[in-house]
Amino acid sequence: MSRTVLITGGNRGIGLAVARAFSADGDKVAVTHRTGEPPEGLFAVRCDVTDRDSAERAVSEVEAQYGPVEVLVANAGITRDGLAPAMRDDDFEDVLQTNLVGAFRMARLVARSMISARRGRIVFMSSVMGFLGSPGQTNYAASKAGLLGLTRSLAWELGSRGITVNMVTPGLIETDMIRDVTDKRRDQLLSQTPLRRTGTPEEVAEVVRFLASDGASYVTGAAVPVGGGLAMGQ
Repeated sequence: MSRTVLITGGNRGIGLAVARAFSADGDKVAVTHRTGEPPEGLFAVRCDVTDRDSAERAVSEVEAQYGPVEVLVANAGITRDGLAPAMRDDDFEDVLQTNLVGAFRMARLVARSMISARRGRIVFMSSVMGFLGSPGQTNYAASKAGLLGLTRSLAWELGSRGITVNMVTPGLIETDMIRDVTDKRRDQLLSQTPLRRTGTPEEVAEVVRFLASDGASYVTGAAVPVGGGLAMGQ
């Protein structure tokens, strides 16, 4: 049965790959984008997840188009790299507002209809850097680590209503976000990756699709790594 699926930050990279995967399954897919052009062939709404009114409008538009959201993939994220002693407050706060607070805001909005329906899937997009830490990324690592507490707390709150809440932790994935990673840092991360290669957005999308499937109906509160073994066991 076709479901209403909402992917935040779904106009490129991992988010777009996830959107394409759900669309290929016949789901009714909507994506949000804050900047840039909407992806071809998908219903898109402009949304800034750091703004409450913008987030509420986006969810309302999706519901008007396709009905209540049954699957949320909270993928929208940014980086503002810099060493902590010199990092501006705005750069720290903007990353947490987007990556962590924005994810919570979207989950809270869609949870209302999921609770009424007594079913739903929420998947947060974290990062192995939330477990490893990363020089120059105290803001990003903190925001991604925070998603673990959010995931597991919501899993407790929503589980009795038939709603699962899980988190995916990608490693080094070939997207725009790693474009500025230095060759030295890339080599360092690959040396810690047993598979000795970067991943693709499509490989992450397959795991997200599973977590949203009936086959994962007894999986909740999980942090699922998709990093070729990078940070295994963390």
